[in-house]
Amino acid sequence: MLFCLLISCSSSNSSGQEESKDSWQSLFNGETLEGWDTYIGANDLGLNNDPNKVFTVAEIDGEPALRISGQQFAGISTTQEFENFHLQLQFKWGELKWPPRENAKRDSGLLYFAGGKHGVDANAWMRSQEFQVQEGDTGDYWGVAGGAFEIPVRKDGENYVFDPSGELMPFSTISEFGRHAVKNPDGEKPTGEWNTIDLYCFGSTAVHMINGKVVMVLYNSSVVQGDELVPLSKGKIQIQSEGAEVFYRNIKVENISALPKGIISL
Repeated sequence: MLFCLLISCSSSNSSGQEESKDSWQSLFNGETLEGWDTYIGANDLGLNNDPNKVFTVAEIDGEPALRISGQQFAGISTTQEFENFHLQLQFKWGELKWPPRENAKRDSGLLYFAGGKHGVDANAWMRSQEFQVQEGDTGDYWGVAGGAFEIPVRKDGENYVFDPSGELMPFSTISEFGRHAVKNPDGEKPTGEWNTIDLYCFGSTAVHMINGKVVMVLYNSSVVQGDELVPLSKGKIQIQSEGAEVFYRNIKVENISALPKGIISL
């Protein structure tokens, strides 16, 4: 099955009309972690027990930010679930790196449609869909603990790369193609600069954007249950601590009634 999509390289609003500032709900108040739960599976620390201060509020570049130290594999998730939404945030890498990834790329991750038990993946994260946040790979897709999508791709060596005119292929733990697809194009700024992420989710479709560029469009969100795929279009937002210091700020969400005009057109 071949899909032809029109992809815009600039951000659009959710209804094709001028965006109202009142439509946004801030998810980070800049002072506390109110509205969020932390989870650290190591040493049975569990929910909202963070003695090493993996998740804190810090000031960087003159603004408050959520600081994630990366010292332990862990997650911080919204207490609220979302569906049919536009999420926007900014992130910037810090300096610190920790074992076992001290010699690897700086890594984090934005998980959406997250649900079920904490710690089902790597003793740290919930079942979810992942908007990868990693040096050079931001915008990639990973299915986490059963998350599944169909994505138009082309084969490039060992990788499947997003291609709007490519074949729609399934990605999950039960797919022969695996659970990872590579973003295209690369919209990331150099390490040390702030990047803006936009994530649009409407129904079973998601759009990954980085710095105003569409880097992936994903279809038919679902979750693996046994040998079956069950539709998945609602859940929490979870951000990963995965071996590298990273800062997130201006985290906000708005409800949408359609995908933005001009981003995708079938």
